Amino acid sequence: MVKQNKLVTEDSAINKGRVADEIIDELERQIVSGQLKDSAPLPSERAMMETFNASRTVIREVIVALENRGLIINRARYRPIVKKPDYKTALDAVGGIVKHFISNKPDVKHLYDMRVFVERMLVRDAAAKATKQDIQLLKAALAENKAAMGDSQRFYQTDKAFHATLYQISGNPIMPTVHQGFTSWLAPHWDMMDRDLEKNQNNYAAHEAIYIAILERDPDAAEQALVSHLDTSWQQVSSTF
Repeated sequence: MVKQNKLVTEDSAINKGRVADEIIDELERQIVSGQLKDSAPLPSERAMMETFNASRTVIREVIVALENRGLIINRARYRPIVKKPDYKTALDAVGGIVKHFISNKPDVKHLYDMRVFVERMLVRDAAAKATKQDIQLLKAALAENKAAMGDSQRFYQTDKAFHATLYQISGNPIMPTVHQGFTSWLAPHWDMMDRDLEKNQNNYAAHEAIYIAILERDPDAAEQALVSHLDTSWQQVSSTF
């Protein structure tokens, strides 16, 4: 009898899981299609219980799953808000998982090498195709970087902003989100790096060399300056292990 009760319990759990999965898939479809409007409240728990003929427990499981997928914003005492997915949503959904894969030096190096590969292509593309407006954006980011030379925390922020501009210049809407991913995943190690005025000056000089190469429409020089800069940066990141 005990075994039968256990089997019934397990079957019930499986059925609840299947029901929840079906509801999650349906609500995800409605959010992506726009049937559930972006920034509008999700239907109430009671309404979804009636619509899907499901228990409150199942509906709450559905809400947690939708929040984990980045499809709703859930706050205590408020109805969840629909959040139509975008590139950032997709990156956020995998971000927590990625962090578990980069807990040691070899894994971080693999991710860092990917960043180098992407930025090598970005600076070459910028040197070949950057518009006057793009050049002005990069020049402004470089000026901010220089102005922050004596403040290492601010310099770090303007350093990220300079590289972010390279991703923006590409014109590909996915690229700025990729940059956010790199900075988020590598941030724990960057935050531990030693910083001083001399390192800030060296990093600024590297940024300036990248900018000048792009300004002069020299993809090879831009790539060389970028690779040299990130190789040096990796030596600094390595010191955090």
